[in-house]
Amino acid sequence: MASGGSKSAASILLVVNLILYFIVIVIASWAVNHGIQRSRQTASVLSIPARIFPIYFPFGNLATGFFVIFSLIAGVVGFGTSLTGLHNVFQWDSPSLHTAAASSLATWSLTLLAMGLACKEIGLGWTDANMRTLEVITIIVSATQMFSTCVIHAGVEDAIAQERGRNGRV
Repeated sequence: MASGGSKSAASILLVVNLILYFIVIVIASWAVNHGIQRSRQTASVLSIPARIFPIYFPFGNLATGFFVIFSLIAGVVGFGTSLTGLHNVFQWDSPSLHTAAASSLATWSLTLLAMGLACKEIGLGWTDANMRTLEVITIIVSATQMFSTCVIHAGVEDAIAQERGRNGRV
């Protein structure tokens, strides 16, 4: 049965995404905390425009602040989406799968935004190992989120076809 394969693939991908988004949350939270603690002494020697810039991080490059903030947002939204997506996939009915598909698509768009900033930060260079780890995991989680979104959308099609077969209409 096709829906059994879609359900197991979606469950596995959602668990993988749950773990990856948790790692993104941990590293991005560390970066925000580190940036808040160290930016006062580092930013005090900078010129006025850079000193009042609200997203300044004492490590990395000028894209680091935006990348860390958007990674943290994408991580929190992705973690929540993966948790609720697991619940919706285990129910495997049309309304639950539509909910999982919509939230998965929104999470994928946020993750793609964070991935674009990761690519920009890689292009600018001058990042330490923790930021490179966050960049790589963000790129990987954007790919796994894409696969998860595709599998959930395929599950929606299967659920609609099953309802149509039972009821004659949706």
